[in-house]
Amino acid sequence: MADVLVYRAEGHAAATRGADLYGFTVTEWQLPATYPPFAALLFVPTTWLPLPALKAVFLLGNIVLTALLVQLSCRRLAGLRPAGATVCAVAGGALWLEPVFQTAVFGQINLALACLILWDLTRHDTARWKGVALGVATGIKLTPAVFIVYLFLAGRRREAARATAGFAGTVAVGGLVLPYASGEFWTGRLYETGRVGKAWIVDNQSLQGLVARALHTAEPGLLWAVPAALVAAAGLYAATRGARTPAQGIVLTALTALLVSPISWSHHWVWCVPLLALLWAGGHRRTTVALAVVFTARTMWILPHQGDLDLQLPWWQQPLAAPYPLLGVGVLGLAVLDARRRRDAHPAPSGAPVRQLPASSSSASTIR
Repeated sequence: MADVLVYRAEGHAAATRGADLYGFTVTEWQLPATYPPFAALLFVPTTWLPLPALKAVFLLGNIVLTALLVQLSCRRLAGLRPAGATVCAVAGGALWLEPVFQTAVFGQINLALACLILWDLTRHDTARWKGVALGVATGIKLTPAVFIVYLFLAGRRREAARATAGFAGTVAVGGLVLPYASGEFWTGRLYETGRVGKAWIVDNQSLQGLVARALHTAEPGLLWAVPAALVAAAGLYAATRGARTPAQGIVLTALTALLVSPISWSHHWVWCVPLLALLWAGGHRRTTVALAVVFTARTMWILPHQGDLDLQLPWWQQPLAAPYPLLGVGVLGLAVLDARRRRDAHPAPSGAPVRQLPASSSSASTIR
């Protein structure tokens, strides 16, 4: 549970007057703090428990969050109505999905953030302060900001504005309580992506990791940035215009965020749970099982990856080193093609407004 140790150190630094939040490293891997100052304030309670008890809390908490993510994915996203015993059984199986398993092993907060975002975005349109929780999630880990862009492009401006306000609130709180750390983070540390880790190792299942390993270079530069920009545009187009339901739009946005982020560790891909739920609800049982196998196989870990061996993988091992980004690009590509086919089959009359997605829906449909 290396990340638990980082969170604990962040909480201690936030609670200690004059401590340098971004100057320490912990564990044998010399891990630094990488989240915004607001997240460090939330980690202060981790200093109140002995380390063994804290690890137990994180382990049990992630097990409970797995069940919650399964329930949110099935009931509120895919429109399924599984019994409580079924939810528990599916959650037990989901714990073996590599992203979920790694989240528990590292003591990460991915499941908590996914549940928070999914809960917020699937609330009824009339729900009070809908979108604020998304903004808070963005203030903790930044990557959820892609969902705010999705809301704006999908015409859900009120939710996007609330999310933006929620995020701004976290920045303000961090600035008021930890002014020095906030200035340091937002003016410098934010842009030091190397602090998060090496982008080319097999742990990184983002588009940059795929390109770096395929080209055998630790700094792919524009060779990654240009494809990432294209994938971002295609992914948001698929989420806002290609998705058949808002539920699909949420999942496609999550895949887009995971692909274009400079670093998406394998445990960030806990969004595989909502993806599998949507596919199952859409009647694609074989596809669901096949993708569950991909997310369970752990192919990236069976490859030689000590030292810089990640950069020396032969061509035939590249798919095994990047199963998640390849899968994500494939899903987005199919969604874009489906959108174009439907647009060509039913062209909008000249001068007619482009149809907007409804604000929320729990109906199940297939990602094609």
